[in-house]
Amino acid sequence: MGTVDVDNTEAIGSFLSDTAAKVFVAGHRGLVGSAIHRKLLSLGFANLLIRTHAELDLTRQADVEAFFAAERPRYVIVAAAKVGGIHANSTYPADFIAVNLQIQTNIIDAALRCAGGSVRKLLFLGSSCIYPKHAPQPIPESALLSGPLEPTNEWYAVAKIAGIKMCQAYRLQHGLDAISAMPTNLYGPQDNFHPENSHVLPALIRRFHKAKVMGAKEVVVWGTGSPLREFLHVDDLADGVVFLMDRYSGLEHVNLGSGKEVTIKELAEMVKEVVGFDGELVWDNTKPDGTPRKLMDSSMLAGMGWEAKIPLREGLVDTYKWYVENVIDQ
Repeated sequence: MGTVDVDNTEAIGSFLSDTAAKVFVAGHRGLVGSAIHRKLLSLGFANLLIRTHAELDLTRQADVEAFFAAERPRYVIVAAAKVGGIHANSTYPADFIAVNLQIQTNIIDAALRCAGGSVRKLLFLGSSCIYPKHAPQPIPESALLSGPLEPTNEWYAVAKIAGIKMCQAYRLQHGLDAISAMPTNLYGPQDNFHPENSHVLPALIRRFHKAKVMGAKEVVVWGTGSPLREFLHVDDLADGVVFLMDRYSGLEHVNLGSGKEVTIKELAEMVKEVVGFDGELVWDNTKPDGTPRKLMDSSMLAGMGWEAKIPLREGLVDTYKWYVENVIDQ
């Protein structure tokens, strides 16, 4: 296995030069995994290991162990997870905690035990929503486990926190070079545009597009539009993941955000313009605003020399194009 000094956070500089190596991208069909897959292909990685759920059920320990024994990947990126909105989390709490625990435990443990210690490095992806409900703003890495979780997704959060801690434990006890990244709010191709459980950005794209097509005179959005949010395009996330695979081998998880805030009002007006809706944008001030501010402190990653490159408007144009070409007829 990839044995490391647990306190080492210096650049190891091996991943980007190792394009012939086998890289297992778990969850390659999702928003995050598909972006990482695209990024690795663009960098010339020629031996990417990808499996659909039908081909490899990551919740089955024996199947995961057999896959690792047969393929012996050198690098592993864990982007596979069971995700969903508030309704799904409250309806299927057992699924959200059990499936995520099974997936990450099976992969991380199989990476450790892979024959000949073939796995040199593993990266596990967390989520900014697993920080405490009342975390300080901007949210530093040290805020994890410093207070109560958001009740609406605590099952998912507990599982993801366990994954981060498992990476740390396997590094400390076994010397497995396992690191974790904590992305902020993501958007881009392969996003979820479902009318009932999508997040704010894809929901706005869907609503403005529908209003444009139907010739509606206005689109009503809840609240005042004053809350501040941070967004990161998934292609920037993929770039950050590759950067960490190449340059970071520390115990602490690393926040991965854009560092740029936008009000919901500014976001809605930008989406309106990108979609080409000519009607009026109306704010329903009788409805709640939600959390006033949610921003990650990504200064640790910035200190290593990485920053997001895709401006929000450019990313929205890209995302809307993908939505028109792939979603609206479904």
